[in-house]
Amino acid sequence: MHARHHVTMALLIMTLLIAPGCGYNDIQGLDEETNAAWSEVLNQYQRRADLIPNLVNVVKGYAAHERQTLEAVTQARSQVAGIKATPELIKDPEAFKKFQAAQGDLSTALARLMVVVEKYPDLKANENFRDLQSQLEGTENRITVARKRYIDKVAEYNKLVRFFPTNMTAKYILKMDVKPNFTVADEKAAAQPPEVKF
Repeated sequence: MHARHHVTMALLIMTLLIAPGCGYNDIQGLDEETNAAWSEVLNQYQRRADLIPNLVNVVKGYAAHERQTLEAVTQARSQVAGIKATPELIKDPEAFKKFQAAQGDLSTALARLMVVVEKYPDLKANENFRDLQSQLEGTENRITVARKRYIDKVAEYNKLVRFFPTNMTAKYILKMDVKPNFTVADEKAAAQPPEVKF
């Protein structure tokens, strides 16, 4: 019985490898594309994180007494930095959720900072601040585009990993499983910063 099981499994694997619809190359290709799309998401999030210290310093020069708001941005940035953003992150749904929550907290803190800035016309007129704000807005747009590409690639990849017959190749030959994706709630939060009242 045990030997028969091994023979059956070997025949199944050979059939999947030979069969044109096995999806072996398609799954491998989409795995690479998904990893590349994820790297671009991380790249854009890092770009945003790199802008924050300069932004905080410029705001501090005009609005030092807004200490709580400035500290919230700095704290949110350090939370993001504390998460190891490696390609393996997209294989761990729990780690992915924590990463996304930290990025969401940073987005919220930045939105609050921009609300505070509205009170300071001199700061808004500062050329350095305007340049940083423009870079930050451009980066937020890049993040949105990168996330969309990742979402699309993961959706394609997850279909191959879940649907028959390619799911057999994914499960038994490649040992691959679905990858976590951003949720609809994440996308709404990314598209619409929360309303902040002081």
